[in-house]
Amino acid sequence: MSKFWIILAHTYMSKVKSKSFIITTAVTLLLIVGLTNLSNVMDYFNKGESGEEIAVIDESEAIFSPLKQQVEAVNEDIKLTQFTGDEDAAKEAIREGEYDGLLLVRLNNVNLPEATYHAMTIADTTIANEVKNSLQQLKTQLAATQMELSTEELAKLYEPVDFEQLALEENAKTEEELNQARGLVYVLLFVIYFSVILYANMIAMEVATEKSSRVMEILISSVSPIKQMFAKILGIGLVSITQMAVLLGVGYVSMKQNLDTMQGGFFSYLGFGDLPLATLIYAVVFFILGYFLYSTLAAFLGSLVSRIEDLQQMITPMTMLVVAGFMIAMFGLGQPETPFITISSYIPFFAPMLMFMRVGMLSLPIWEPILAIAILIITIILLAIFGARVYRGGVLMYGRSTSFKDIKKALQLTKNE
Repeated sequence: MSKFWIILAHTYMSKVKSKSFIITTAVTLLLIVGLTNLSNVMDYFNKGESGEEIAVIDESEAIFSPLKQQVEAVNEDIKLTQFTGDEDAAKEAIREGEYDGLLLVRLNNVNLPEATYHAMTIADTTIANEVKNSLQQLKTQLAATQMELSTEELAKLYEPVDFEQLALEENAKTEEELNQARGLVYVLLFVIYFSVILYANMIAMEVATEKSSRVMEILISSVSPIKQMFAKILGIGLVSITQMAVLLGVGYVSMKQNLDTMQGGFFSYLGFGDLPLATLIYAVVFFILGYFLYSTLAAFLGSLVSRIEDLQQMITPMTMLVVAGFMIAMFGLGQPETPFITISSYIPFFAPMLMFMRVGMLSLPIWEPILAIAILIITIILLAIFGARVYRGGVLMYGRSTSFKDIKKALQLTKNE
């Protein structure tokens, strides 16, 4: 048994100390810290800038003042300046960099404002949209004045309708809880998806690399292929846990420190301010089970190839299974109760993502996730037994291997030992 732990420790330490692991972890940490400090970063780079200045030619001579007040009340970085020359002179001033844009405003045949906006490029729609929204509010006010509507009447006209959704099922999630769960599950699905693909491929690459360098011939003379396979699976599993713990830990701390600048909007939708413990536990459980399911599959597929160039073709079907499960889960975020999603969540290769999505979105009876977990464990055991037999014969096979017929050859080699 000591040889098993030696291989496990060697696999773990070699990956953790590798330059690729250190660089990818460091780069990912920088991205996480950068994203959680995005507001501070943008403020730093915007420091010292005077904002956007837009020249305005008001043909009606009545719109500029109220529009200027409206725009600057919404965004003080946008400055409207009344231009005294003609349109051609204003366009030339934009080309020379004196202004960032030109707004031509006028009254239409019913005395309501309309406008044309000119800029060197219209790729950036932020400024134009803010000016447009301000002009829309001004138009609404003028239309209300023409119809002799009071401020209270206008407010009632645009007041949103009260529409509340209530579930009759006992313990069903509220609309607010569902929106929060949807964002949280969305992020955690990405974590499971990319982690399973990344670390399962890492195992297949590890096996194929050792086999292509003939190191495998030395290893199998001193320790059984089965011990090798499970030592590598557990070793890289510990690598994944180490990396995920570092990334999630730094990300969580960074988000907590910047919670004030991240209130509302995207981060509020994700629901990280109130992380349900049960959802987090299920995420960890299904992540671990999904990892062992696909890593066992990847290990024996990697043992069938003798050249690194053949590996991608061999593991492509496995990758497509992960992608299919992820795409179905994305569809299920909007319709988690459809029969197709329910049935698919019990299919072992889809369960890590689909059942987790259903648990996060719905109030399921406890037997449903337990049943999916049991199915996954049984599948992993069966796949491990079958995979160990294939792995044992596969590591003895050399030559070009790109066909799944090689699984039969590997099983025959195992029987002949």
